[in-house]
Amino acid sequence: MTTTSLEPSRVEVVTASHTSTIWVGDGLVTTLGSLLDAHGVGRKRFVVSNPRVWRHHGALIQGSVPVEPILIPDGERYKTLASVSKIYDALIRGGADRGSTLVAVGGGVVGDTAGFAAASFLRGITLVHVPTTLLAQVDSAIGGKVGVNHALGKNLIGAFHQPALVVSDPRLLRTLPRREFRSGLYEVVKYGMIWSRGLFDHVATKSKAVFAHDPAALVPAILESTRIKAEVVSKDEREGGLRRILNFGHTIGHALEAVTAYRRFRHGEAIAHGMLGAADIAAARGVLSAEDRDALAALIAKLGALPSVTDLSSQAVLEAVRRDKKVVHGTLHYVLATSIGQTATVDDVTEAEIGATLARMGLRS
Repeated sequence: MTTTSLEPSRVEVVTASHTSTIWVGDGLVTTLGSLLDAHGVGRKRFVVSNPRVWRHHGALIQGSVPVEPILIPDGERYKTLASVSKIYDALIRGGADRGSTLVAVGGGVVGDTAGFAAASFLRGITLVHVPTTLLAQVDSAIGGKVGVNHALGKNLIGAFHQPALVVSDPRLLRTLPRREFRSGLYEVVKYGMIWSRGLFDHVATKSKAVFAHDPAALVPAILESTRIKAEVVSKDEREGGLRRILNFGHTIGHALEAVTAYRRFRHGEAIAHGMLGAADIAAARGVLSAEDRDALAALIAKLGALPSVTDLSSQAVLEAVRRDKKVVHGTLHYVLATSIGQTATVDDVTEAEIGATLARMGLRS
């Protein structure tokens, strides 16, 4: 992992269908309007957020983009078609057309929901992300995946719709509760596990400064994660091969979210459990060293305690895994770590292996 200056940094996601520009920099949101103008984004702009985010950042956003927001309910359980329909209603009432721009200001729920509305309204209008959580800045706002949940599974309804622009400002993270911020850090750890030993070590050695929102520690972590995801998406926009590595930890993680109705875990917490499970399977297979498995477990524990899983049924989790969107033609593609910084995607992980890992994680049979 290379160090970076604290000047705003630009990262491009170049795919066959579209080029997205990502800006990462402390204080960038104060120039949001001019950034939109500079990137040729349509002048008729609609902002989607939620009440909690808007209380913290609404005045700042409106100082640069003076429009009234479309507010959708806060929380993963509201990432639904009902929330998308509310956005459609506001767009139609506001006279939106194909030249309009939808600006999503919030975390992953706002970004995914508003993104799906942008992808489907008039068969697609311009999308801009202003992510206000660490998890959204390093993951969900990048790469064009948008969508909503179904009662039987996470992100089962969705599309690919690349944003024109992503503006990631670490200052927006200062109002996050520690638990929410920590949830995003688990996603940064994921990038370290799949791609960059340097990033993994950076989080391990600089965690105190990162939690203190020291730009010298936090901005490089955000930027390195952004660059990793941008490179992966540029090479594989629609998850046909390489992009599957971004699902490390997601198989068990998404299942845990589904069986708890998206109420117990922050997304990053569920993914942290999922990473521990994937590392356990890899270690049991002999493809990941016990040392690297333990290093991952130690770093996750260092960042903070995860919600318990010991009251959950392993059979219910396995049933949710069967409905996972990474199942293709009946085959589950599972991402396993082979070392810190490297992974392998396999299609032969059995339910018995997953069940054994869930038992070792403490789930009841």
